[in-house]
Formats: sequence, structure tokens, C-alpha cells
Amino acid sequence: MTSTINSLLGEISGARIDCGLRSSMCGGELLARARSLAHRLIGTCRDGRPVAVALDQGLENCVADLALLLSGLPAVPLPSFFTPQQRDHATQAAGASVILTASPNDPDGISVHPIATRDAFIPEETAKISFTSGSTGTPKGICLSVGHLLAVAQSVVDRIGKGNAGRHLALLPPGILLENVAGFYATLLAGGTYVALPQAEVGLAHPFLPDFAKMVEVIAGEHVSSVILVPEYLAGIVTVLEAADVRLPHLTIVAVGGAHVPPAMIDRALAAGLPVRQGYGLTECGSVVTLEDSGESARGSVGRPFDHNSITIAPDGEVIVHGPTFLGTVGAPRAPTPCATGDIGRIDNQGRLWIEGRKSNRIITSHGRNVSPEWVESVLLGEDAIVQAMVTGEGQSSLSALIVSGNPDTDIEAAIAAANSRLPAYAHVQSWRRVAPFSPANGQLTANGRLQRDAIIRTHFHGEDEMPFFERLEKETLTARNCLAATPQLMAGLTGDISRETYIAYLTQAYHHVRHTVPLLKETLARVGDRPELVSALEEYIAEETGHEAWILGDISEAGGDAQLAAASAPNAATQAMIDHAYDVVRNGNPVGFFGMVYVLEGTSVALATQGASAVARKLDLPPQAFTYLSSHGSLDQEHMKGLATLLDGFDDPADQQAVIDMANRMFDLFGGLFASIPMGMLDAAA
Repeated sequence: MTSTINSLLGEISGARIDCGLRSSMCGGELLARARSLAHRLIGTCRDGRPVAVALDQGLENCVADLALLLSGLPAVPLPSFFTPQQRDHATQAAGASVILTASPNDPDGISVHPIATRDAFIPEETAKISFTSGSTGTPKGICLSVGHLLAVAQSVVDRIGKGNAGRHLALLPPGILLENVAGFYATLLAGGTYVALPQAEVGLAHPFLPDFAKMVEVIAGEHVSSVILVPEYLAGIVTVLEAADVRLPHLTIVAVGGAHVPPAMIDRALAAGLPVRQGYGLTECGSVVTLEDSGESARGSVGRPFDHNSITIAPDGEVIVHGPTFLGTVGAPRAPTPCATGDIGRIDNQGRLWIEGRKSNRIITSHGRNVSPEWVESVLLGEDAIVQAMVTGEGQSSLSALIVSGNPDTDIEAAIAAANSRLPAYAHVQSWRRVAPFSPANGQLTANGRLQRDAIIRTHFHGEDEMPFFERLEKETLTARNCLAATPQLMAGLTGDISRETYIAYLTQAYHHVRHTVPLLKETLARVGDRPELVSALEEYIAEETGHEAWILGDISEAGGDAQLAAASAPNAATQAMIDHAYDVVRNGNPVGFFGMVYVLEGTSVALATQGASAVARKLDLPPQAFTYLSSHGSLDQEHMKGLATLLDGFDDPADQQAVIDMANRMFDLFGGLFASIPMGMLDAAA
């Protein structure tokens, strides 16, 4: 192990770490900091047990990673998107003795907290225990050696070329093995600069609600030459580039992996000037196994295997990886044998791997035909009208699909017909229905964008009595939510294509409805009766929402508007209708229905804050002080939505559930009316 680490340390001197305004240092300084922390850890963790790491992207995370390699203590990175339960499971399962967290008052900015766990059996030579959420909510710990990880990193450098080492930006959340190995280690080995900024500063304050406009802004501003993306991030960046008609000329490598990328998305990325290279890998193989060569002409393959491993295809089509593999899982060591991936694929006559689906997902129709759902889904996703798709049909005579579209007016029937024209008859989709988006937040996507098929099936094919109420609410408000999303004024706001006058007009209407938020909360509180969980939630909302109308008036002033005039104005008729309906439900109907309004307003404000605020600020050159209301509600309402989901899932009275659904559907309609009441002439003036 020592010789392997020394090979990395010998290359570090030529590398740099760039953490923006906070710090920037050469490889020698980084190594000195890492050695200092390693000494602390060895003195603290005398039992040699694993060390959990809960740090944001930045200098501290880089120092901790190298320090753990130097100390010989197994690292347990905890991804930022893990739930508290998943973090606790990972630390307990691995038997971690301490956890590293950020603390400016401690040496190296890192605090070492002892934690109480039982000792666990860890395979010999384990350097990193990577907990992957996989297809279930309970992570499993994959044990990997430092020799294996650095062999993968070196293969990345060999494939890309050391001469291409430039400025690599860490976009994937901390704790993700792909970024750690192919980003951090590979950049150090190549002598490049690793740009490690906090997630919030690169548009990822919430990893599952990315601000892609901010992401593009950082890539451009930092002169980034390489990034590693999951397909969702690629799609978001491409959409921003297309909408703004901008390019990122400094990028020379955009590596994409983690899940299937539709060919149509690759074509769009190339048209937007992104030098995309697809790769394939899995945690058990140290992250990356294959990567496309530069200028690869066969779009859709994931490239050739690295030199340190090889690939064969089993008789049933399963991809088998030969070469260094994982040491086992926590408590279960494993002999060095080839790794059966569970993926179905083929190798072409150029040695390139093509992934065609998952072995466990294969559908066998009643006609006895084997169909990979990923294959059909990729063809469906080639249609612009279809944003997400999941295909089913086990034991059936034909295939069905759940479809997510970006616009309620799109012709899904025509899109499916077009897709079917490119598929053999036995793989045609004969029936479909539109559903709410699949996301990690609702448990229907993994962190890297893979469909959680079992969870989706439970949601959409089991009876409503088995469905959590929050999922049912999303399902039964889908049409109304899509109608709101299609409002031209809202769409323009999300892309920043509005004038200063339009932004001020929006803030004015926001002021008129937001100033009623606390009074409505208080009236609801007075009417919900003896229900402690509702009383507690409402009291918390009241405390947090008090004074927000003053923030809006301040934003109007900073944007160049007249705050006093806005406050003295009368609300638009559509805004007044929304306010009146809310009071009517609370006073004369079921007051619990008010939470349907909370669901609509907070969900919409998250989208406006995470996507719209930075786009509008950049387009209109307005200061951050003009976005106090939106910016605060981005992070605040993300947390509120999590709490709201938990609260609503506790509603077991059908009358309460229906009141929330009815209010949400009506509020989507009325809120759409509020946006539609902003004159389109203002938008035309901005174009």
C-alpha cells in the first residue's frame, strides 16, 4: 500500500487545489496539511477503525481524503444527499470510530468527533468504504483498496492524456466515488488544478434541484476545462446553453456516466459545443471501467475498457469485468474474482462496449419475447415531447409506459407513434399514461438518475390506499401543475427572459399575496382544533414567514422600483381571487385544506429561486439585494417541502386528504392566473 500511495504523492507537487476566494494552494502545501491531519487521526483513532467523512466540497475535503490515505485508516465518505437514517446506517455498519466535519475553530478547519459504534469486520487492505444507495434505501458498504482506486485514476489519465490536465471542477456531490477517483485523484496524478467549491456555490445547494444557470456561470467564470456529469446535469446544462445561446469554449472534456444517456441528448450536447465522452463503471470496480476516446464516431457506446481490466459477455448477455475488483462488503470479504455487473451489453468489432439494459429489469412478454426496458425507454426519450419514461409489460401481450412530459399540451400519442416506428413490433408501446416527474426526492430515482422501478411500480400500479398521501397529492395535481408550468410568464421567468418592469410587476403581486400568509396561518391555527402535529407545524410556519412582505418591498427598491407605490397599489384581480379563495376555504370549509396552498406556493418558489433568480439577475444585471425574497425561499422552502411531505403523509382522514388535493388543484389554477395577469407586453419589451 505504501508504494502505491507514494506513486500518488510523487505527482502531487505539480498539482493545485483552487477553492475560490477561500484558498488556493500548490500540491506541496496540500500534502503538508494532509500529513498534519493524518498525524492527528493516528493519535485519535488508535484502534484503527474507519473514519466517517461528512464534508462539503472544498479544501477540507481534499485534505481529509489524502490524510486518510496517509494514515492507513479506512474512509467512509457520507454523500451530502444521504438521509440522516442512511448516514447513521453507514457509520454504524462500518463501525466508524470518529466523524470528520467542518469547523473553522479546529486545526485544518476540520473537527474530529468520536461516535459510538460497534466494531465491524473490514476486509484487509480496505482504504475506502463506499456506501451506495443502489436500488434500495439501505446503503451497502463496498470495500476498496488504495491500489485499485489509484489504478483506475491512472487509467483515466492515460486514456485522456496527461497533456489535457487543466482545471477540473467538482460538480458531483462529495462522497461520490466517481468524482473522487476520476476527478480528484486523476487531476492530482496529471498535475492539473482541482477546483473544489462548496456545492451551494456551483448551483447545487440542493443536489436534486440544481440551478443549471448558476452551474454554467461557474464553469465559464472559472475557465473550467473538464467536468464529470450524471445525465441529469448534462441535460440541464445543455438546456441552459440552448436557451441562452452561449458556449463554454474552455471545456475540453465532459465525461458523462452513472446512467443511460439518450442518443438525442448526446446529439444536442454536441450541437451545443460540449465535448461529451460517455463512460461506464460501477462502485465494485472502483468507479470507471470504460471511457470513450476523443472524437469517437459511434455515439451511444460507452467506449473501450481501460488497460488494467477487460470485459467479456456471458452467454445470457451479462457484462463481466475482469481485473481489480472490490475486496468485499463490510462483514463479507470476497476472493478476487471477475465481477458480474448485472448489466446486459455487447462488444462491437472495434472493442467498444454498448450497454443495453439491466439483467434484472428484462421483460418477458406473453409472446415469449425478451425486451430490455432501457432500450425502449431510450427510443422514447429520443422524442422531444418525452422527458422521462418507464416501460413495463412483464407477462403481458404488449408494453406499457409511464410518461413524463415537460408541457401538458405536447402530443404524447404522436411521440410514441414516432418512437414505435423505430422499434420492432414486439417492442411497441401500446398503452401509456402521463405521470408526475420521477425524482430522488420522491424516491423514484437514484442519486445518479437511475429509475427506482420497484418504487415507481408501487406508486403507479398499486391501489391508492397503499400510496403515501404526498405521492397521491403529486399524482392527482399533475395536470394542474403542468398547466401552471406552461404559463408563458412563468416560463420566461425561469429562463431569465424578462424585463426589469416584469420582475417588479411579479414582486408587486407577490407582495399582495405574501402579506396575507401570516394572517391565513393564524386563522388556520385557530380552526384546526386539538391536533398537536398541525399546531406545531403552523406555529413554526408563522415564526418563519413573519416579515417576508417587507423583504419583497426591499427587493422592489433594489430593482429600481417604487416600493411605496407597490404597497399602495391594488392587487390584480387574479391575485385577489387567489387570496379570497384561501380565506374562504379556511373560514367556511375544511381549514386543513390550507396545506394545499402551502404545497403549491412553496413548490413553485423553489423552482423560481433555484432556476429563475440567477437567470434574471444575470440577464438584468441586478444585485443580490434585489433577490432577497426568492433566494431565501430557495433553501428555506426546500426544507419546508421535506417537512410538508412528512406532515401530509400523516393525514389519514379522507376528508382532510381531499381538502388538500382540492385546494392544491385550485391554487395551481389561481396562481397561474396571477402570472398570466402580468402583461405580456413587458415580456415583449425585454426580448
